Amino acid sequence: MSHPYTFETKLLHNKYKVDPATGGVSVPIQHASTFHQSSIDHFGKYDYSRSLNPTREALEDIIAELEGGLRGFAFSSGMAAISTAFMLLSQGDHVVITEDVYGGTYRMVTQVLNRFGIEHTFVDMTDLDAVEQAICPNTALLYAETPSNPLLKITDIKALSSIAKKHGAYTFVDNTFMTPYLQRPLELGADIVLHSATKFLSGHSDTVAGLAVVKDEQLANRLYALQNSFGAVLGVQDAWLVMRGIKTLSVRMNQSQDNARRIADFLKDQPLIKNVFYPGLESHPQSYLHAQQAAGPGAVLSFEFANEALLPGFVDSVKLPVFAVSLGAVESILSYPAKMSHAAMPPEERKLRGIGDGLLRLSVGLENADDLISDFQQALYGIETAAASREGL
Repeated sequence: MSHPYTFETKLLHNKYKVDPATGGVSVPIQHASTFHQSSIDHFGKYDYSRSLNPTREALEDIIAELEGGLRGFAFSSGMAAISTAFMLLSQGDHVVITEDVYGGTYRMVTQVLNRFGIEHTFVDMTDLDAVEQAICPNTALLYAETPSNPLLKITDIKALSSIAKKHGAYTFVDNTFMTPYLQRPLELGADIVLHSATKFLSGHSDTVAGLAVVKDEQLANRLYALQNSFGAVLGVQDAWLVMRGIKTLSVRMNQSQDNARRIADFLKDQPLIKNVFYPGLESHPQSYLHAQQAAGPGAVLSFEFANEALLPGFVDSVKLPVFAVSLGAVESILSYPAKMSHAAMPPEERKLRGIGDGLLRLSVGLENADDLISDFQQALYGIETAAASREGL
């Protein structure tokens, strides 16, 4: 009988907390690519590391338990996980997908899947009627990011999954922003949950990894066959780094989320900022829905300048966040979606989705919130002063 541990305790206490061979309190890194078999008739559990490796298996079991799923799969990147999951589809299938989806996912759907005869329709998944209207007789998948990237829109996972089941389709949910600490889509009806484990799960900007978790045995067997066929598996050193990161997930998320709340409150009152997108703000149109399906608003927000010409000056002036691709790290990361995460999306498509050239995305780290706010204050004051002097005021 398993103990009813809380999530925080499960991060540390699982069947891998002690190595049975040595008593080591860290999962051993097994670099072997191949494994000796005892005879022609009796093969062991492991034969070749693409198919199964004990270090990768530990991570796969850990993420499956944390997401409340049956089986986990570790891939060489978040996009490797997403792309492999998409290969569950067949020629002639149709996908309904969140409109402001991550740029890499957009590229996969519009430039790769379409070449294999897999059709797609982008919809605003905050509108369930629009989702229903987008469904065709050949719709095989509803794909959601919630919160979405970069506008932090919220999709009702339970309702979406119910619609999918009614039409005999799968539901995939990208849970990168929330992690299983704050949101567990499989428990709300999703079929597959996906992660860029590069982000909050590993948390230290030092590894690239992807994860998928499935709750149905038949679907798990199909995804395993694809993982083994494509071979885009996670290396053992990276698997170990993700496992190490997971141990501190709850304390990191709590600190980053508290900081994000304070920064969002600060930014919404700044005259140079037109919009702040963060599900922790009461002004967010789906804040109530998000609070129903997640345990917190997370640590990612985006904000939009009223005058996009001021954005470059702000980026040049802030000192604490790194200006970089990615998110979910111990340090705050400021990103420019138009040229970073969503560069694969044509400008006209970005604008249709509200991803303007004045938009910045902030992944809040573990710094002191007062220091971050002071840094933002001085940057905003600097660009405001410079703009005023240019206008001769």
